[in-house]
Formats: sequence, structure tokens, C-alpha cells
Amino acid sequence: MKRIAAVLVAAGLALTACGNDKPADTAASASCPNGEVKFGIEPYEDPGKLTPAYQVLTGALQRELKCPVKLQIVQDYSAEVLAMQNGKLELAEFGPLGFVFASRRANAEPLVSFGDAQGKLTSYKGGIWVPKDSPIQSIKDLQGKTLALSEPGSTSGDALPRAALAKVNLDKNSVKLDYAGGHPEALLALTNGKVDAAEINTQQQASAAAEGKFDASKFRQIWASDPVPNDPITVFGGADPAFKDAVRKALLNLKPEEVAQVGKFLDVDPAGPMVAVDKSTYQPLFDLADTLGLTEGDV
Repeated sequence: MKRIAAVLVAAGLALTACGNDKPADTAASASCPNGEVKFGIEPYEDPGKLTPAYQVLTGALQRELKCPVKLQIVQDYSAEVLAMQNGKLELAEFGPLGFVFASRRANAEPLVSFGDAQGKLTSYKGGIWVPKDSPIQSIKDLQGKTLALSEPGSTSGDALPRAALAKVNLDKNSVKLDYAGGHPEALLALTNGKVDAAEINTQQQASAAAEGKFDASKFRQIWASDPVPNDPITVFGGADPAFKDAVRKALLNLKPEEVAQVGKFLDVDPAGPMVAVDKSTYQPLFDLADTLGLTEGDV
């Protein structure tokens, strides 16, 4: 995949920048205070697939704001938080747990998330899967086994499975945790027989099944989490209130078809309009982080 890329170095961390054409009139305004808006995402899927989908979304947002919107695909969760903290991102989409640390460290404020066709906030579930013929019948049976997780800081790919293990008195000393580097990689570790079990959330399950990379009939789910509210799109908390309002209104005004390509990665199909969210929407994730004793260093 040929990326439309530029290198942005923030505290030693590089971000890939993907832009839309600049409108002719970009005079300073409440919706375009700095001449452009930088929108960051973490590569929770193959960046080659995410880039065109998010360019549709950011292109529509650019139209609504009448301001250039530059898409930046960061290296990982911590890079995205640091970029917003250092003023390199005005807007960013975080995973639910990533938002907890972005809120605490970078003053990120949630604006909207992804709605279904009825205009309701969507959610997803974390899960742990094993081969269909595996002797592992429950999460307790993972003692002494290898479990593929996504990467540190992931909501469904790290924190939720580890919390489930802790409830049955299992930890990294009794289960070998293998961080595969992402949700697709954790799934592949299982389908290629490299691990005894793997985290596969409902989002990754849907996209992998659609691509013919996962046949659920050959595997068995031994654990599922409670529903988790979908990713928030956030704004830097130190931004001008008028800019925050302008961005919120613009995002809420996007057409479902302008969100649909991104929505498919988040198991939102068919997509509806975006819906407003606030910090209280994600309070269970703040509680989860506190329960596990997670800090920014865990992201």
C-alpha cells in the first residue's frame, strides 16, 4: 500500500500523516483556529485498510469545518496519548481504555462515538477463543497455557482478559501471556496454532470473518466480556470552547455513509449517525483501570 505520508516527530515518536486537499479559504475561525486540524488514530487494524476508510471520515469533517483535516496514524496507544499531550493532535480517536489515560494525561475530552442505524451508541465485547477440539473449557483451564493478547493498553485485547483471569486467581505467573502486537496478530496466532488461546473481540471477529480469515465453527469461545461502549472521538481539553462546539456539531452532522467504512472495523454495520458521549459514558473503564492498578506506563 502506498501511503500518503509525512513524518511528524513528537518527543521521538513518529506519526504517519495523511491529508486531504486544502480548501481555498482557510481563514482563522472558530472551526479552523490554526489553519488546519490534526486527527489521530492508533493502528488497531492494518494501516493500509484504515487509511482510506478514515480519509472518507476526515474528508467529510473537513467539509463541515471548512478547514483542512490531516489524518495521522500513530505508532501505538502511548504515542497517540503523548501526541495529544504535546499539542500535536487536536482530535483523536482512542480505544475506551486508551481514552482513560488520554483523559488523565493529555486532558482529552470525548465528543462523539459511533451509532447504529437507530441512532443508539454501539458497543462491542472482548472474548477468549480456543480451538474447537481443545480440552480448555473455561477460563480457569488456562492455567499453564499460552494466551495471545493484542498489545498493552488495549481494552479488549489486554485489560479485560487480564481482569477476567484475576477473578479466577490467575495472573502472568500462571498463564503465559503472549502480546502479539495487535488484534489481527492475536487472531492469527490462534488460527496458526501458535498459542492455546487468544483474545478475539467481536470487532475483529466480524472483520476477519468477512475477509475469510476466521471460521468460528472451527473454534470455541470460553469467555466474553460485558459490552464496552465504542471508541470515542476526542478533542484536546485545552482547546477553545468554540472549537470544541464546532467539532462536535460537525461530527454529529456527518452522514451515515461517511462513517460507514470506519464503522465496519468497529462492527457497526449498518452505521448510523454519530452520537454524543461524555466522560461518564466511559466510567466503567476508569473503574477497570483503578481495579487493575493500571497507569500510563501500562499503555
